[in-house]
Amino acid sequence: MRAGAVTAAATLMMVMSSPAMALTRDDGDNPGTGLSVGQTLGLFVALPIVAFAVIAGLCMIPGSKKK
Repeated sequence: MRAGAVTAAATLMMVMSSPAMALTRDDGDNPGTGLSVGQTLGLFVALPIVAFAVIAGLCMIPGSKKK
């Protein structure tokens, strides 16, 4: 019973805060231009891969010097 009440309350809160409020602009809301496909792939794919490689390389440096 409690789980059902919590689920119903959470669903009601999500419905009440639906994206319909996004139709009106707030003061200071100034969206910029969109990203191109290349910029999006670079930002969300290439940059994390490069960051992972750099961090992994930095973690491997101390172990490689002991050999």
